[in-house]
Amino acid sequence: MKLPTYFISHGGGPWPYMPDMQASNAALAASLADIPAQIGDKPKAILMVSAHWETPGTFMVMAASKPPMVYDYYGFPAHTYDIQYPAPGAPDLADRVLQLLQAAGLPIQKDSQRGFDHGAYVPAFVMYPDADVPMAQLSIDAHYDPEKHMALGRALAPLRAEGVLIIGSGLSYHNLRQIYGGGAEASAQFDAWLQKVLLHSPTEQRAQSLAGWESAPAARLAHPREDHLIPLMVAAGAAENEAVTCVYHETQAFAGITASSFRFGAV
Repeated sequence: MKLPTYFISHGGGPWPYMPDMQASNAALAASLADIPAQIGDKPKAILMVSAHWETPGTFMVMAASKPPMVYDYYGFPAHTYDIQYPAPGAPDLADRVLQLLQAAGLPIQKDSQRGFDHGAYVPAFVMYPDADVPMAQLSIDAHYDPEKHMALGRALAPLRAEGVLIIGSGLSYHNLRQIYGGGAEASAQFDAWLQKVLLHSPTEQRAQSLAGWESAPAARLAHPREDHLIPLMVAAGAAENEAVTCVYHETQAFAGITASSFRFGAV
């Protein structure tokens, strides 16, 4: 069985560990919790491409067997800096990723020290709260080339038939300066473009449209830096010509913005 791929909006900070934020993220939580039901049997491993791990000029894959934690946020309650998500690492998956990317001519290195950042462990906790699915992270290239990241997805595509769930973890809108004022219109415009490209346009045009994302309505208002958009390119590249389903959509997410998540491929 070939698993689908996902681009998810992972929400803000350590929200599943904070009761007040749990309430405001109920729809997002429901969408993430439904992913295991969508795919059926537990995956052999998760390969999480998080917006919160950037490496310049190369890709890096987590190779630790017992990854530590990375608390890459600030201003949250003290207990959120003691969170543990004790999922095992996936060194064998790291070796396979290395093999696939080298064969595709893409730069790749292993990192035995890197831990889970909140772009990885937050959605993983909601999906698999028992932390019983091995997980490795894969970085994005800090130069943000969309075509390079779609090529990365294509190189990773064989993993889908090997029981690995590929998830691009970011946000469909990520402009923190405008999120509490002015983000509603920009997020709605950019989300409408995403929906059109992913759900309603010919699949053979998808890669070209995504590569030219900066020409989309409100593109740079939605993503002044495209770090949280780039994981979408990986998920799309790994399921390049397959149907897309919107698995999460809110028009009043976070501070009144429009946010979405997408599944690539059938279940």
